[in-house]
Amino acid sequence: MGSNIILVGMPACGKTTIGARLAENLADYIHIDVDSLIEKTEGKAISKIFEEFSEDYFRKLEYDTIKMICTGKNKIISTGGGAFQNPDNRVVLLNFGKVFYLKTDIEILYDRITNDTTRPLLMKDNQKKILEDMLLRREENYKKAHYTIDTSRLSEDEIVRFILDETNSQS
Repeated sequence: MGSNIILVGMPACGKTTIGARLAENLADYIHIDVDSLIEKTEGKAISKIFEEFSEDYFRKLEYDTIKMICTGKNKIISTGGGAFQNPDNRVVLLNFGKVFYLKTDIEILYDRITNDTTRPLLMKDNQKKILEDMLLRREENYKKAHYTIDTSRLSEDEIVRFILDETNSQS
């Protein structure tokens, strides 16, 4: 297994926040947020990519980006919420790092995404129902991660400590 740390989970579960916090604790690691990298490379927001092209087009960009950044070591990779649903992405991610599923209660996710206009799959009415349906479809794949952390009742510090402990104990 590679030395990358990979974070997967639902939209708004904290992948980007925890990734940045991990990077603060691991001086020789860099944090890469897949969605942010795609936006920077494409020069437009993901919602615009979905709108102008399609979700399929975005998913191809996502796969190409994941494949590119997973090579090498010492990266903390925060994936988009749907990235781990693609079997090709899962193969790459599971083989090039330790994958942590940040499992978060629907109520917490809903509170975090209410009024968020940056998430194209959630920019519809009845966001809570959309989240529930999305989790039902995705959870089986999320559970294929090397580790599952129920983040619902943990502080950011506790989540970071768990990941650091697991990463260090398996080195």
